[in-house]
Amino acid sequence: MLNANALPLTACPDCDLLQYIPPLASGERVGCARCGRLLAKQPSGSSDRPLALTVAAGIALVLANALPLMELRVAGRSASTTIIGGAYDLWMQDERITGVLVAFCAVVAPTGYLLLMFALLMAARRTPVPHWVAEILRWMQHLQVWSMLEVVMLGILVALVKIAELATVDPGIGIYAFGAVVLLIPAIAVNFDAREIWRRLEWESVTPLPPLPPDVPVECAPT
Repeated sequence: MLNANALPLTACPDCDLLQYIPPLASGERVGCARCGRLLAKQPSGSSDRPLALTVAAGIALVLANALPLMELRVAGRSASTTIIGGAYDLWMQDERITGVLVAFCAVVAPTGYLLLMFALLMAARRTPVPHWVAEILRWMQHLQVWSMLEVVMLGILVALVKIAELATVDPGIGIYAFGAVVLLIPAIAVNFDAREIWRRLEWESVTPLPPLPPDVPVECAPT
């Protein structure tokens, strides 16, 4: 039996059940006792892994936007473009809403997410963790939702298959770099422990909760 006063109180995002999460060993995960929603996880491996993955994803994202995704050759003519170049072409062809969405979801949101993640991981090395890290964590959640690289990659692959029937298509370095970003960003999320950052934050003013009865059982289910 664990002492509830020493454990953080967590509300399930799906069913709002309040429950206590025990200390987790490396690689352990716990889920909601009512609905099974994942509540917390303790990533395994080095604490520097998220930072290394973030730097690698940033480099790959720069290459994906600076180098051509593919080169098309038909009837002796060739053409190539980048992700941001494709969004610009959509804008020039009066598909402005689509162009803005492509630029935001494939360039702006992933770039902002990686920059905020890098700043967060560097700030997390300080003791105590700066209070402005909380705002970074909130903005990261919003940008991660809008970072739809998988959808963009799927659209590129569909276009490759259809265009290959009409022209010769040579994949460029940019598409491989973009594929690396698609894989690296989920890897960052898997190895990043946001709960630990929240725990280390020191608030300027906190109203203490009343003491809870001792020996309250921990309500969580391992996943």
